[in-house]
Amino acid sequence: MKMIVDAFGGDNAPLEIIKGCADAVKGLDIDILLTGREQEIRKVAKENGISLERMEICDAPEVITMEDSAGDIMKRKANSSMAVGLRLLAQGKGDAFVSGGNSGALVVGATLIVKRIKRVRRIAFAPVIPKSTGCFMLIDSGANVDCKPEMLQQFGIMGSIYMEKVMGIQNPRVALANIGVEDHKGGELQHSTFALLKNSDLNFVGNIEARDIPDDAGDVIVADGFTGNVILKLYEGVALMMMDKLKGIFTKNVKNKLAAATVLNDMKALKKNFDYNEYGGAPLMGCSKPVFKTHGSAKAKTVYNALRLTKAYVEGNVVAEIASSVEKYGSTEHKA
Repeated sequence: MKMIVDAFGGDNAPLEIIKGCADAVKGLDIDILLTGREQEIRKVAKENGISLERMEICDAPEVITMEDSAGDIMKRKANSSMAVGLRLLAQGKGDAFVSGGNSGALVVGATLIVKRIKRVRRIAFAPVIPKSTGCFMLIDSGANVDCKPEMLQQFGIMGSIYMEKVMGIQNPRVALANIGVEDHKGGELQHSTFALLKNSDLNFVGNIEARDIPDDAGDVIVADGFTGNVILKLYEGVALMMMDKLKGIFTKNVKNKLAAATVLNDMKALKKNFDYNEYGGAPLMGCSKPVFKTHGSAKAKTVYNALRLTKAYVEGNVVAEIASSVEKYGSTEHKA
């Protein structure tokens, strides 16, 4: 299996990207095709003693920054590491593409270069996030601010398939993010989406309030991109604040430090359970070939986990499963 990786996508590129890829070559038994400035990649690898065994490099002189507009990937930055990687994927030069670069540019590039699965109306960001027991997928979390009910129905379909095939959750519970659990709650979008999900073959468990999301109330949380992004950012912020507060308590004085020593292993397990690096980032669901977005601040561990999940994405034949499932719903015609 060959993974195409944007060596210049993210805040810590290219060093941490190369490190993560080198670890993945050994740990996951995969081949890597790096895109980016070849001379710099080779120089960084040599200076840091990183082997480039089983790694090819496709030279790409430009880099899409976080300040660039999403559309730059198609014209002004068409020779960027991200654009080149997506074109290689579209040409069949690899099995999947992974990047930690500009999210908007990645969505535009995936949509226009790699294309959507037939009948899928929008590509969606779908991070896998820890909860009280295991993890859940939040789809969409920012790619599509304005949505129609059919889009949210497809988000539920795609998320359910991913969570079963990649994360190993049988018959995933699908819930709709809403302002109340009653069937009649929400606006027109939520009412129409509720009906579509209820009449689908999904394991739809109904509406869910944001406060219940962390407490194992669903495996796939469906939302429009605006709502999903707000949930995601608040979730991350609260988790970081709570961990910081706990650290402050346990380091406050000698007595507390002694108490902390007795629960150190439990605290480490808790931190790992809520560490976003364990999940690598977010797949772009609905793309005709696997595309995975790592965190912009990704380090080697995150890159490795992103490649681990992307490998499972490919092996689970998720794209074909989505295409087959979406085909059943005649109302979800492929529209712009």
